[in-house]
Amino acid sequence: MTMPDVKNNPSARSSEAVAGPAQASLPERYDPAEIEVRWQQRWDADPELYRAEPESSGRPKYYVLEMLPYPSGQLHMGHVRNYSIGDALARYMWMQGHNVLHPMGWDAFGLPAENAALKNHTPPREWTLENIAHMRRQMRRLGLSYDWQTEITTCLPDYYRWTQWFFLRMLERGLAFRKQSKVNWCPLCATVLANEQVIDGCCWRHEDTVVEQRDLEQWFLRTTDYAQELLDGLDNLPGWPEKVRTMQRNWIGRSEGATVDFVLDPSAQAPEVRGPGKAPLEAPDNFVPGTPIGPDAIRIPVYTTRLDTIFGATSLQLAPQHPLVKQFAEVDARLGAEVAALVEEQKKAREAGDPAAIEKHGNFTGHYAINPFSGERVPIWVANYILLEYGTGAVMSVPAHDQRDYEFAKKYDLEVRIVVLPRRNGEPPAAGLPDEAVLPYTEEDSLLINSGKYNSLGCEEARDKLAAFAQEHGFGRPTVTFRLKDWGVSRQRYWGAPIPVLYCPKDGIVPVPDDQLPVLLPEQVDITQQDGSPLGRIPEFVNATCPRCGGPARRETDTMDTFVDSSWYFYRYTDAHNASAPFSRQKIDYWFPIDQYIGGVEHAILHLIYSRFWTKVMRDIGLIGNDEPATRLFTQGMVIKNGAKMSKSKGNVVSPDDMIARYGADATRMYALFAAPPDRDLDWQEDGVAGISRFLGRVYRLGMRYKDSIRGRASRTPAVPSTPLAQALLRKLHQTIRKITQDFAGRWHFNTCIASVMELVNEITAAEPGLAEMPAEASAELMGTILPSLILLLAPFAPYLAAELWNETGGTGALLRQSWPPFDPDLAREEELEVPVQVNGKLRAVVKLLPDAGSEDMQRAALAEAKVQAAIAGKQIVKVVVVPGKLINIVVK
Repeated sequence: MTMPDVKNNPSARSSEAVAGPAQASLPERYDPAEIEVRWQQRWDADPELYRAEPESSGRPKYYVLEMLPYPSGQLHMGHVRNYSIGDALARYMWMQGHNVLHPMGWDAFGLPAENAALKNHTPPREWTLENIAHMRRQMRRLGLSYDWQTEITTCLPDYYRWTQWFFLRMLERGLAFRKQSKVNWCPLCATVLANEQVIDGCCWRHEDTVVEQRDLEQWFLRTTDYAQELLDGLDNLPGWPEKVRTMQRNWIGRSEGATVDFVLDPSAQAPEVRGPGKAPLEAPDNFVPGTPIGPDAIRIPVYTTRLDTIFGATSLQLAPQHPLVKQFAEVDARLGAEVAALVEEQKKAREAGDPAAIEKHGNFTGHYAINPFSGERVPIWVANYILLEYGTGAVMSVPAHDQRDYEFAKKYDLEVRIVVLPRRNGEPPAAGLPDEAVLPYTEEDSLLINSGKYNSLGCEEARDKLAAFAQEHGFGRPTVTFRLKDWGVSRQRYWGAPIPVLYCPKDGIVPVPDDQLPVLLPEQVDITQQDGSPLGRIPEFVNATCPRCGGPARRETDTMDTFVDSSWYFYRYTDAHNASAPFSRQKIDYWFPIDQYIGGVEHAILHLIYSRFWTKVMRDIGLIGNDEPATRLFTQGMVIKNGAKMSKSKGNVVSPDDMIARYGADATRMYALFAAPPDRDLDWQEDGVAGISRFLGRVYRLGMRYKDSIRGRASRTPAVPSTPLAQALLRKLHQTIRKITQDFAGRWHFNTCIASVMELVNEITAAEPGLAEMPAEASAELMGTILPSLILLLAPFAPYLAAELWNETGGTGALLRQSWPPFDPDLAREEELEVPVQVNGKLRAVVKLLPDAGSEDMQRAALAEAKVQAAIAGKQIVKVVVVPGKLINIVVK
């Protein structure tokens, strides 16, 4: 067999083509350590092996990507499972003739590195880069097919320079802005968290650490500008799991309603004589709905999704932090103390993780607001269950038709007024709820009562007319709100990309010019968690020159949230060494969108929303043409040990290094794919890795037994004998190829793929006595057909062993550049099918039929069965239902 010309033949550009050692030096037993280390060295010596070809290659492109890891220092089996899924797919797509981009990098900034550096007394940069080096070695040892020439590290200046550049482009477009805001503060991280990083009231990194609320001036990215597009775009992602799309829809939280301005009644009673305020006060006799609101009136905007119930509003509830409440409290010491108590109750509810479950308390402010539709003066209360950040921080309380309002009204004896009732033959009953209905009554397919000229209208029609009237008369408007808030990206910590702005006494906020990027992060820093960002204590960093006026300026000392870095990293992979732009538009147009993205469902709200936002911003800037980052998303299940997700914090991590040392990388990877479907949780069992290792040993010995007799036969069309044994083995082979091919294209049930390979090996092994009785040439021809295909089928799952057997059986060229074996549909058909026969739905017999048997043949065979004849004797056949190849049901009476 001649060696291929590696220089001039891209399909053969691999050290896999190097001849293996002499047979005498090969071990008789399967030694994964020896085999895998040898092949790893060969692969590492060939930098072109896993490199994607140029865009002009003519091959269809395929971009497969696993979410980049945080370099904590050690991989665990959860990582191995994720990367093994992506690696199997990448190898399969190469073998299907695609031009594959399969990169890897490091999400290297962030709080964990800084916290670990504090704990270990090691600078974050040094700690992070050492961890990256170790994890890269682990990935290489696992045989993962990454193109390391595209590697990116987010904490290095050649990457975060462009992160800062993107921030400046957003600042130019008004998408980056600074404001005073109530923010989430993790006392353990000593920094601000985005809303998406607060899980059940606790820090996403410290699950038992309660997040506090603080007022700080912060930098934000205006994700709300893209809320509707982010929501609509989910309908264009059928390749994403419905669970992820639902989570994002709920988080974005679109709500349609109306904003209506109640007006503060200037004639409200003085604070010192404020009463209980339990009931609205009637409107003046001369009140006309729609009367213009005077320019000096104090408006209280209220957002509601049930404007149809506004005539049932018997009070107004304000959040304790509402600006109007602050004004009231400044002249009412008693109210001020009551409000402080309500704020504390809210804080405790947030810390408990469920503000909605708070026991509802409130206090009458002594003031009234005028309902613009009815003219009634409704009492203004401050309530602990009203949150400032949702809606306008003010709620019209309609106790008869809202559960929370009802609970509050019953507690404080506020009026409960019914304004919506069920339909009764198209009309509401004269008064009161029917016996079967209970308060609060919230059904929307109802009619209005006690609502002036809107009586007898349906709820939806009434909402439209009420909103139109409010808009026409200048005291309201239809409104769409979103639960999604702007993304707070300021972090008061050291280990992150510096925010590239200056503060000038003369010119205010001044962006750092592009030609002065990157704003470098100082390397020698005394890191503490007190008194704000550590950068603020470094004069040579803080003190700068204003690029506009030339005078002294102060640098921003906050750094960016690490999710900024991971929102665009997969674009940089396509052009990782570009020094003049974040990437080339030509490369992006070729490679994007990502064909398959793989990662954990826990990133559905954080990374996956942020990356979609970033993609849309880059599109609007003109850097890219795609609307979404990835066409398909796969969320793998977790690896469970001792009943909990495998993680360092839980102390149940299994190191792949230990598994590789005992059983080999192939067995470790293959177990991660075999133990459960990839979208389900995997319950870790080391015995399973040992079992896979034993199976691979069987395959190795099988290949070595036949390697000499089949060398060179893969290069020509074999004359396969047509004996029953040969046909049975070929049928099993082609059924296995069909099964794995269809699974890669659809369900990704790699566990059943591997099981089918095991069944094929079992059938080959069981047939060996029969093979020994065949003429040597015929046996060699048969195994020369079967064994190379078996090796190719193993290649995505056990690449080391497959490479060894490919080499030893005479295969040439890089294994992952070989063509995936096709299956013959005729050969893959079962020789006979067993089809159940039912009589009136009860199983009576099973008939054996050819796979292509027609309906008439199936019916004839069923009626010929003795047990069927006995079951239908003396009865009339009404009909015969035939499901080709599946079922025959005879209906009789």
